[in-house]
Amino acid sequence: MRLHRLWPVLLYCCLAPAAAPASAQSPATGPPSRAARGLIVHLKAPSDIRESAQATRERLTALAADTGLSPAHPPIILGGGQHLLRFAHPLSGADLQAVERRVRLHPFVATAEPDLRLKRLAEPQDPYYVNGTQWYLRRPAEGGAAAINLPPAWDRSAGSPRQVVAVLDSGVLYHHPDLAGRLLPGYDMVSDTNTANDGDGRDADASDPGDWINAAEAGTMHFADCTLEDSSWHGTFIAGVIAATTNNGQGVAGVSWNSMVLPVRVAGKCGAWLSDLLDGMRWAAGLPVAGVPANPYPAKVINISYGGNRACSSAYQLAIDDVTAAGALVVAAAGNNDSQLTRPADCAQVLSVGAVRQDGLKTAYSNHSPALGIMAPGGPGATETGPGITATSNTGKTGPGEHSYATRAGTSFATPLAAGVASLMLSLNPALTPAQLIARIQAGARPFPANPAYGLCPDETLGIGACNCTTASCGPGLLDADRALQQAASPSAVIAPLGDVAAGGTLTLDGRGSAALPGRTIAAYQWSLVSGPAAVSVPSTNAATVNVSLPSAVGTWVFRLLVTDSAGDAADNYVTASTTPPPEVGARSSSSSSGGGGALGPLWGAGLWLLALAAWARRRP
Repeated sequence: MRLHRLWPVLLYCCLAPAAAPASAQSPATGPPSRAARGLIVHLKAPSDIRESAQATRERLTALAADTGLSPAHPPIILGGGQHLLRFAHPLSGADLQAVERRVRLHPFVATAEPDLRLKRLAEPQDPYYVNGTQWYLRRPAEGGAAAINLPPAWDRSAGSPRQVVAVLDSGVLYHHPDLAGRLLPGYDMVSDTNTANDGDGRDADASDPGDWINAAEAGTMHFADCTLEDSSWHGTFIAGVIAATTNNGQGVAGVSWNSMVLPVRVAGKCGAWLSDLLDGMRWAAGLPVAGVPANPYPAKVINISYGGNRACSSAYQLAIDDVTAAGALVVAAAGNNDSQLTRPADCAQVLSVGAVRQDGLKTAYSNHSPALGIMAPGGPGATETGPGITATSNTGKTGPGEHSYATRAGTSFATPLAAGVASLMLSLNPALTPAQLIARIQAGARPFPANPAYGLCPDETLGIGACNCTTASCGPGLLDADRALQQAASPSAVIAPLGDVAAGGTLTLDGRGSAALPGRTIAAYQWSLVSGPAAVSVPSTNAATVNVSLPSAVGTWVFRLLVTDSAGDAADNYVTASTTPPPEVGARSSSSSSGGGGALGPLWGAGLWLLALAAWARRRP
């Protein structure tokens, strides 16, 4: 091998961190991973474009020796200029990550990825999924434009029992056979005995006694604004959408096969009182509530299908801020009034969920706004046709009857689809914050489809009811589970918000909020200037925070942070900084004692000296 090919290897050997032998068995602390039999490697272009096959083999042999790969397996030539380097035995977890990182850092290597055994994508065998009733869980090519693409997502993760989703609703029917093993002991937060319909106020029984209103009750003092209706079994339905027991040969499949549901009963006959819902949010997140035992199963996702017709209030926002600070994401229904968002969907730090039909158009009922978090399947409105959402229910008109399944439509039933996806994301990356969950769900959104037979939302000029969504009317796009999980399985580049900066001042770029997947660390931070006046220089140091000196001119700059984790995966983010004019230094006021004030003072003084000089000249002989 020529010397000019050897020096990068020598440099790599001197600078690369010492590596443990590939056979060392260190525990895998990251997300579950499959065993790889080797690495698929694409070499960088050789310095000598006439490199022979023998020279390529020499480079591969040197690469294997430098990185501790098995010499017993010669490299296998693949198509596209790639080669397979075999391990002595299959590797997974931390061992695989360590070898992959060493190979990626080698100066000969352009790309490297594990050679994994591919399996048939996970597909549940529950009857309602198999027969197509649960179209909304399938790939878009199978279930329709709005389907949330769960089969490839399930191949990444089917959920974890360590992840808890709180369902703030009417309670649940604990003995429904398709919820077996999925329900935690929750709490009944309904304080009013008439609303509770179970003979008492708050207690440790989160089961649903029914929420019917009969003819004798409708219009009475307790239920003055309530209408005649049968029991909804609403909370049982929501729990089934999120986490119905899957592959048990009956009923429906859940979005998450292994996550746990924490029932928090906040609603009864005729709905929920705001005070009960706010206390229920805090309790669900593990925060203290007066007179109520501590929650032993704090949730990281809170599903809320109840709301009002007013804008977000200070009481709502304070509770949401509290639970968000505790690490819980609030996922709230957008509402069914074909209007702008109302509380809690319009509160800050909430993932609001609107509803689309199977064809991806906004339903006639769904609220809409450019601030919507995501759109998901919700089923057709009363004037529309198409399939709805199917989940666990009960035949009882008042109290519980026979366990059953029902099909419904509304933003209430789009919301648990998003909550379930958030739980799957946390099973891959438990370190994700509520803000990161929202950002990654939105980053993975699919574009809205368009149908020329319908008008644009929210005009609905054709009077058909449903309409074509755009980002200006319905938010970032359609929920896509697989793309969301891809986003979850990567490091996050997080930049702290910037305050006002005066021109000529110093700006601190702070990326300390960035995070890696469990079992990995952030290995590198790289800051750069994307746009703005070129007078700004960004330090090239590998640091989570850097200081940037801004010129005295007013301007706007966009900075980029690229983070790379210890396995070689990368993510980036951007932040915009705008400067304000610097304060005037040494400015005189109009009341200055300089005699005349402002800029005219010096001229006035010079004029007096000229007059005195002229008078002196006239007096000379």
